[in-house]
Amino acid sequence: MFPVRSRLAAAAALSLLACFPASAGNDKDTDKTDVLGTWSFQTRPYRNGECVMTGTMNLSPHPDKGKYTCELTAVEMCTFWGRSVVRQSCQASRYGDQVSIRSQIEEMLESKVEGLIYMPDNFTLTIESADRMFGALVSAVTAPAEFRRANDGIS
Repeated sequence: MFPVRSRLAAAAALSLLACFPASAGNDKDTDKTDVLGTWSFQTRPYRNGECVMTGTMNLSPHPDKGKYTCELTAVEMCTFWGRSVVRQSCQASRYGDQVSIRSQIEEMLESKVEGLIYMPDNFTLTIESADRMFGALVSAVTAPAEFRRANDGIS
């Protein structure tokens, strides 16, 4: 009788284990550790709905833990002064699920207004999944911003 109980207990334990995915904790949707790579981003409209910013950012490894080097190209479109395209270098720091991006302007690729003073685009983000970060543009203006893995795009 005892061997039957042991087999039943083992069968019950195995059936419980089958309920849990083999990759628990490593699932793409729950693994927030990998932020390296190319991201596309978009802000919500700002300056009374007159402007919106889109762009791309690439995060690369940095020798220091929790730090990344990055490049971003921002495209700002405003109804009253047109389009500006700005290439920027940046440093990113990660604190848990928070990412802070601090940029420096490298080159104005396009500007419709002569003498336009463009401030570097900094972001404060929260990692929500392996392919989405959400937070804010913190520059000359502040606006909500969404980052997505570049291969998914933003709709």
